[in-house]
Amino acid sequence: MMITVNLAQKQQDAIALLEAQEGEFTYKFLSKAGIRLKFQVTGDPEAAAANAKKIIKAQPWGAALYFNAVAG
Repeated sequence: MMITVNLAQKQQDAIALLEAQEGEFTYKFLSKAGIRLKFQVTGDPEAAAANAKKIIKAQPWGAALYFNAVAG
């Protein structure tokens, strides 16, 4: 299962943040193409994408970013 996080800024921070997650969802960075970051995830990809968005937005730098996270 995969998700895509479309994010122009703070890409390395987002990758490190998501890869450090443990629990219901885990994220493994696969590839980068422009602003698209692809992750392999455990669990339901729709729920994992929503969780990734929540995790990034919770960061002090995350609330100011314009990005989305989608399954697929």
